[in-house]
Amino acid sequence: QAQLVDSGGGLVQAGGSLRLSCTCPASGWTFENYALAWFRQHPGKEREFVAGIKWTGGSTSYADSVKGRFTISRDNDRNALYLQMNNLKPEDTAVYYCAQSFVGAGFPTAFDDVGTWGQGTQVTVSS
Repeated sequence: QAQLVDSGGGLVQAGGSLRLSCTCPASGWTFENYALAWFRQHPGKEREFVAGIKWTGGSTSYADSVKGRFTISRDNDRNALYLQMNNLKPEDTAVYYCAQSFVGAGFPTAFDDVGTWGQGTQVTVSS
């Protein structure tokens, strides 16, 4: 099973930006044919869907709380998934996880839809 590696988290002031990345460094593994998504988990709460993208990159979806501020994108040639986060708010503070669907499925929007998780990267937004 492939491993996903999340990176790009950090500490930023409210109104700032961060760009998260997710890669799959395993030799011979590809994101092609897998829909991808970002989830986040606030302390003491369940993991929640943030944004999703189909494997062609032509269809995306966002949680209402991040629409207009976050942009999900992917580069299938580089086996990379990105989340550009602008105008960050303190309530965006969470651990962010990239997620890969089961092969041929739509992008995951619930915990049980996810075939493979990244290890998570902490995003902290100070007020």
